[in-house]
Amino acid sequence: MKFVILIIGAYLLGSVPFGLIIAKAYGKDLRNIGSGNIGATNLSRALGKKWAYFCFLLDVTKGMVPMLLTLKLLSAQPTISELFLWLIVGIAAILGHIFPIYVKFKGGKGVATSFGIALGLWPYYTIPAAVTFAVWTVFALIWRYISLASMVASVAFPIALVSAIALKENWEFANLWPLLIAAIVIPLMVIIRHTENIKRIIAGTEDKIFSKS
Repeated sequence: MKFVILIIGAYLLGSVPFGLIIAKAYGKDLRNIGSGNIGATNLSRALGKKWAYFCFLLDVTKGMVPMLLTLKLLSAQPTISELFLWLIVGIAAILGHIFPIYVKFKGGKGVATSFGIALGLWPYYTIPAAVTFAVWTVFALIWRYISLASMVASVAFPIALVSAIALKENWEFANLWPLLIAAIVIPLMVIIRHTENIKRIIAGTEDKIFSKS
C-alpha cells in the first residue's frame, strides 16, 4: 500500500507544470510561445534564463523527491522486486511530467525530471547521472542545441551505467538488471518526445542557446 501511494503521489507531483505556472504568473501562456512546450527551455524564451534555471531545478526536484522517499522503504541491499517498485515510482513521475493530469495530459519532454530520478536512485543511477550531465554540458556548449544535448545524454546514460556496474566490485549485473532495462526504456521515452526537435535540427530551424534570436 505504501508503494501504491508513492506511485500515485509521484505521478501527481510529476504532473505539476512548473514552467506553465511560472509563465502564467507573468501573464504568459507557454503553449502559445516558441515551441509550445511547457518546460524550462521554452520558459527561457518567454521569461529569460533566470526563470528557466529555477524551473529546471523544480522539475529535477519533482523527480528526485519520490525516489528519496521510496529509498527509505527499501532494504540496505534492494532486492530485484524492490528495484522494480523503485523504478515504477520514478517512471510514474516521468509520465506525470510528460502526460500531466492537470493540463489535459500535454506536458514536457521529461529530461529534467528523468535527471532528478537518476539523482534520487542512489547510488546506482547517481554516478552515471553525473557522467551523463557532463556529456550534456559538453554537447550543449559546443553545438548549442539543448534538445540534441538531451538526446545524446540519454544515450550516454545506459552506457555509463553498464560501465559503472562492470567497474564496481559490489555491483552485479544479475542483481541490477531491472536498472539496465529502465536505463534503456527511459532514454527511449525522452528521444521519442524529441521527434519534432529532430525534424527542426535537420531543417536547421531549431533554436540554439546563447543565440540573440
